[in-house]
Amino acid sequence: MAGSRIVQFEILGKDQKALQDYYSKLFGWSLDTNYPTAYGMTDPADTGITVGVGATRDGSSGGVTGYIGVSDIDAALALATELGGRVVMPKFSPGPGATIALFADPAGNVIGITQM
Repeated sequence: MAGSRIVQFEILGKDQKALQDYYSKLFGWSLDTNYPTAYGMTDPADTGITVGVGATRDGSSGGVTGYIGVSDIDAALALATELGGRVVMPKFSPGPGATIALFADPAGNVIGITQM
């Protein structure tokens, strides 16, 4: 997985719209919500990397997740589990040209990966 780089982080909470409004006002971010479930994403040209702001998927209170770009998402998930981690969310496509997954490291920290 050499050459993998941080490409995105997301901020999730129970009230997606309130959270999007908060970060838009706080940092002046323009969020494109033209995605399934009105998930909001910044333009990396404006923010340095993509920032996603949306609703939690599991009913939890929320959190922040970093996403790392990898060349082979299946190989990355296999290696993550081989090294003692576990898959939290299997790979799926949230939209055209995107594939993401979540895994937890041996300490329980959740990290996102996206196939580049």
